[in-house]
Amino acid sequence: MEDKKIIFSGAQPSGKLTLGNYIGALKNWVALQDEYNCYYCIVDLHAITVPQEPKDLRKNSLEVLAKYIASGIDPEKNTLFIQSHVSAHTELSWVLNTISSMGELNRMTQFKEKSKKSEANLNAALYTYPVLMASDILLYQTDLVPVGEDQKQHLELARNLAQRFNTRYSETFKVPEPYIAKVGARIMSLQEPTKKMSKSDENENAYIGMIETADSIRRKVKRAVTDSIGIVKYSDEQPGVKNLINIYSNLSGKSIEEIENMYEGKGYGVFKDDTAEVIVEGLRPVREKYEDLLKNKDYLETIYAQGADKAERAAIKTLRKVYKKVGLIPRKFI
Repeated sequence: MEDKKIIFSGAQPSGKLTLGNYIGALKNWVALQDEYNCYYCIVDLHAITVPQEPKDLRKNSLEVLAKYIASGIDPEKNTLFIQSHVSAHTELSWVLNTISSMGELNRMTQFKEKSKKSEANLNAALYTYPVLMASDILLYQTDLVPVGEDQKQHLELARNLAQRFNTRYSETFKVPEPYIAKVGARIMSLQEPTKKMSKSDENENAYIGMIETADSIRRKVKRAVTDSIGIVKYSDEQPGVKNLINIYSNLSGKSIEEIENMYEGKGYGVFKDDTAEVIVEGLRPVREKYEDLLKNKDYLETIYAQGADKAERAAIKTLRKVYKKVGLIPRKFI
């Protein structure tokens, strides 16, 4: 385990994990678990940068853990834990804040976008959020971070901070690289197929939840935006159809060419009906496993407790090095 490269990633326990999260992230994480030493975190501290209902946050955190495991992420092979259970995340974040410039944080596009949406809640944590994200990654001496296009800027900040700290205080952090999956990395909105599918989309017809009912999936696929061309073809001129083909291909294992040939001369109606069934069947085992897991809270508690212990052991090694290098006196226990 120790000589394997380290991967770190996490998901916020806010909103619903979507089909896009499943295809673009979780399915890829399953494929990585034998080859890498993986830390997968539920980033509840990031979630509270926007107001949360406390009981919902606790419920959502447990549900995300259940979705991780239901997707095939094996707790025996991976370290699954809740971010707030390892205090080193916030402790390292404070140190990294001291070497982060205001200019860097001002340039973060996600902060700009979120600040436009929620001016009433423009808090300091929303501003320094990328530094906590850098802390999440650097704590575990991470080699690779699975990232989508929208997170590349945050990973770049983590790399810059690692290099800056190493230059100022001597070699301490690994400089992480992006891990970008070659297949199915970007599933788009069903209503605006030029935009990524998002769990925070206000239009419920734009996304499919990982544990959505079969009837709801069929209804949403039927309403998915296509075009007036009427040909099932994988083309940038037909972003809605292209998106549905991507989903179909990823969940069925059929190639794009096979799918195009299967629906030659057939209308969008047949194609959409079949795509909906592929999604229903693709997500059925995930949903069933998820429902079983939620009935067994003791098991989930054991997983996140063991995960936090393991994560903390790795994190504390890095934090001690950092504290020593910046000149903090180590605590003595009497």
